[in-house]
Amino acid sequence: MTAPIALDEKVLDRTATLCRDRGIVIPTFAQMKDPSTAPAFIRERLAKVGLWDIDPANLFRITWKNEPVATGGGFGAGNWIEFPSELTGVSARIVGISGKWFPTGAHKVGAAFGCLVPRLVTGAFDPTTQKAVWPSTGNYCRGGAFDCALLACQAVGILPEEMSAERFEWLHEIGAEVIATPGCESNVKEIYDKCWEIRRTRPDCVIFNQFEEFGNAIWHYHVTGSFIEETFRRIARPGDRLAAYVSATGSAGTIAAGDFLRTVHPHVRIVAAEAQQCPTLYRFGFGGHRIEGIGDKHVPWIHNVRNTDMVAAIDDEQCMALMRLFNEPEGLRLLEQRGVPADVRGRLDWIGISCICNMVAAIKAAKYYDLDGRDVLFIPLTDSMELYGSRLREQAEQHGPFTREAAVATAARHLDAIADDHVRELSYQDRKALHNFKYFTWVEQQQRDIEDLRRLWDPDFWTETFAQVDEWDRLIAAFNARVGIV
Repeated sequence: MTAPIALDEKVLDRTATLCRDRGIVIPTFAQMKDPSTAPAFIRERLAKVGLWDIDPANLFRITWKNEPVATGGGFGAGNWIEFPSELTGVSARIVGISGKWFPTGAHKVGAAFGCLVPRLVTGAFDPTTQKAVWPSTGNYCRGGAFDCALLACQAVGILPEEMSAERFEWLHEIGAEVIATPGCESNVKEIYDKCWEIRRTRPDCVIFNQFEEFGNAIWHYHVTGSFIEETFRRIARPGDRLAAYVSATGSAGTIAAGDFLRTVHPHVRIVAAEAQQCPTLYRFGFGGHRIEGIGDKHVPWIHNVRNTDMVAAIDDEQCMALMRLFNEPEGLRLLEQRGVPADVRGRLDWIGISCICNMVAAIKAAKYYDLDGRDVLFIPLTDSMELYGSRLREQAEQHGPFTREAAVATAARHLDAIADDHVRELSYQDRKALHNFKYFTWVEQQQRDIEDLRRLWDPDFWTETFAQVDEWDRLIAAFNARVGIV
């Protein structure tokens, strides 16, 4: 059993006053799973609010079930793409759940919510005196900055200097303090070093490190996992099986949805994808890569590697090439000729670079496990091309126009030739080795206790951790009552 959560009443009073003055109501995890249960006045208000607007009502749009419109949308069954065999080359059904229709265009607003709000409603974070620091390799600091803007908190975003220009521009526009660290997506150590510097020099700052904050994994376990299960039940044909869940690890929050799915589908395979140029899980490797949003060179503290069945290493050049195939006119024309339906072609811009990585990994898993038309694989489409226009322009500058010949060559090399290579099916000892690998980052560098590391290997630890959400919902409801708006 977990210990009772201590409340700081003085901080809670100040926070409640701030929220009352700003008209802030905080959704529960249950309401993010089923947003139709949001208060009626919130649903009425959202009819006049844009998806990316800095309006506290948009806290209730931290859900997979937003209507796919830019302004005034309600809630529905959610958004997904089923990739046809004309595109994937396999008979297994590969389904991507879309993060494009979250505020900020990425699901990381949910992960950040799961880290910030439990502290906010217990008084462990004081928005009147403290700043929230969001260390990130991509969308997480954007999600944290957006949540802070809605919750009247001050945000500090940390991300590698080689991330896309769109991310930096948006963070400055929203009023966040932005710190750029050396390197690219795989330079997580430099981000951690900056966090330690902030801890030493800025006592008003609180670090919300997605790689070690269990609220990240808990949000995905309950909200993402339940959405995938609902979607599977909605689209499954008689005899269909939920065969696999495939997710790039990144901070290891999104892959926690697989832990939930295993409670419902015990035989589901959980596949972790990462960049072949930085094969940390695949072969304890290191390096730099261009699949934005995947943090590498270590195993995140919150990754339950005991529940991971396979690792697939994906070439970043493959992802960049397919990005052009899915978005350039000649690429779309070729896909049309191959029989890819118009509704799928029209939504390929829902797929960001790491989403392409997930799709390739799912095709590899389908081939490796001999999956057929009865098998359904789910992948998260964490963000969309809305965040990567500059990357398309860079590819055009580096490689020239995407001609018919380039499209044919790209499809042949990077789509048709996908095989079950560069995959590693994990044995019990493989998983334990990856778990033990956490020691070098988390105990030696980040001052975690070795006994806590040992507890992470215990399945009961994860069951208890994921069960905290009921208590968090109770605390959110109590906080809203203190604010007094509902």
